[in-house]
Amino acid sequence: MAEPPTGPPPASASSEQSRLKGHLGHLTRQEEAALADFKKLTAHHGLYRPESNTQRASHDDGTLIRYLRARKFVPQDAFVQFRDTEKWRQDNNLDALYEKIDIQDYQEARSVYPQWTGRRDKRGIPVYLYEVGKLDSKKMIAYSQATSKSKIKGPSPSRMLRLFALYENLTRFVMPLCSAVPGRPNPESPVDQSNNIVDISKVGLKQFWNLRSHMQDASQLATAHYPETLDRIFIIGAPSFFPTVWGWIKKWFDPITTSKIFILSQEQVKPTLAAFMDISSIPKKYGGELDFECGMMPSLDADLRRCLEIKDARLEELFLTGPTRWVDGDEGEMIALSVGSMDGAPHKEAVATMSQLAVRTATSSSAFQSQRSHPNFNATQLSSQPASATQSRPPSKGGLPSQVQTQMQPAPAQPVQASLQQQQSPPPPQMQPAPAQSVQASLQQQQSPPPPQMQPAPAQSVQASLQQQQPPPPPQMQPFEGFEPERMQSSQQLPPPPLGQYDLGPQPAVAPAKESMLPNGPAAQNPPSSTFDGASEQQNGRAGPPKSINIPPPQLQRAETQYMTPPTEPSELKNFQ
Repeated sequence: MAEPPTGPPPASASSEQSRLKGHLGHLTRQEEAALADFKKLTAHHGLYRPESNTQRASHDDGTLIRYLRARKFVPQDAFVQFRDTEKWRQDNNLDALYEKIDIQDYQEARSVYPQWTGRRDKRGIPVYLYEVGKLDSKKMIAYSQATSKSKIKGPSPSRMLRLFALYENLTRFVMPLCSAVPGRPNPESPVDQSNNIVDISKVGLKQFWNLRSHMQDASQLATAHYPETLDRIFIIGAPSFFPTVWGWIKKWFDPITTSKIFILSQEQVKPTLAAFMDISSIPKKYGGELDFECGMMPSLDADLRRCLEIKDARLEELFLTGPTRWVDGDEGEMIALSVGSMDGAPHKEAVATMSQLAVRTATSSSAFQSQRSHPNFNATQLSSQPASATQSRPPSKGGLPSQVQTQMQPAPAQPVQASLQQQQSPPPPQMQPAPAQSVQASLQQQQSPPPPQMQPAPAQSVQASLQQQQPPPPPQMQPFEGFEPERMQSSQQLPPPPLGQYDLGPQPAVAPAKESMLPNGPAAQNPPSSTFDGASEQQNGRAGPPKSINIPPPQLQRAETQYMTPPTEPSELKNFQ
């Protein structure tokens, strides 16, 4: 029997660089090509709708890349899992399930599965806690036999439908919230994973045996239909018989997921958790300062609190413990909608507003997606913008974060003038007038001798001479390894290939779009107005140096929420204004 993986992860595992491999904004050239092939493959089979000038793409890039990471960036393998998941979602009517699930059903499911603490690790990833010891047999029997009050039915058992809703909350609510908060490292990559602390102390072998199917449901569901949403699992309080239990558990995961599980001894708990998260975000029972146990309402960290506007305690409870999703407001803010049903009646209520959103760095993978969703986007301006420019959401009622406001203050005129004067070349030395004869002699010495008289040459001789002066033709470039010329012929109409070929012929034409929303885009191309005082210099036929330059603050245009937020109808917001 294989021994469980004991000990903490390597120190490099807590670094942002190790996590970013294979994530949006940090893809290699081969991974970018795999993403393009995956989009073509899924679009050809009707599972993916590309972005157009009238509607968003059916799936954001972050979601597609999760399937590619789970299958080592092999598009054909990722397609099989993606196809199976789309069929599973359709069979179980997942979108309607999350919108109409009974809120009490949802909260009961939340009590028997990992719960978000309201905190994030040092990389901005949400932290979940799962105290297995609290799941006694009486509680689990009652949960398994409970009849769902939700009207949505499907081929899966009621207990599984409630579990599905919890995963939908992770991808529709928690991850977008953690992605949008300012101040986190690498904002160009959306948060698409979670960290889990699993406490199995005081759990006997019989209790493990009774819970095996319950825990197996969650593990296999994540592996099959929510791939790559797990960053780490820290198992705490493992009993002496855990190697026996590990023989069951390891069969529930694929090898990649198994490599993310770490079993910590009592001495390793605090230093390991502290390497990944601040002490203030570690529960007290594990050596931290956070007052949180399973069953409590998430305790949001200070950065999240500053960005959120929640009117009262009732709305906060719905916001944090019920089914919630995000929609985009009219002024660039994100609005949290509490959905589901109460006593059989549909429920939809705006419960929170997030106004201060993170400044994201657009990359070759995310810039195009984030700009294409804008209603005034024009693709003709896109090619002139750099791939790594900065993109911001506009100020809303809550204003921009203070750190962003500080960066955007226009410089006063005097320092700008002083800076320009420092950059100017020093004035030339004053020249003493010389006698006219001396000046004339000096000029004659500096003049070059007259060129020799050129004799007209025959036409043939001139043509031969010109041919000799032409530079040799450039050497023929050899295609690099993996280069496929047919990818460059995107306009050529090709018949649909069989499954397994990545080049799937013509794709929907990209609609013309408008100028980029990036601050160093159109604003950078239009120089600021300047004021010159060159009266003294115009006498010499030259424009004088600028006296002052008025630099207006950059105008930020609105950017839609791009990742993990499903398309919504604008009419939804009319009920909450």
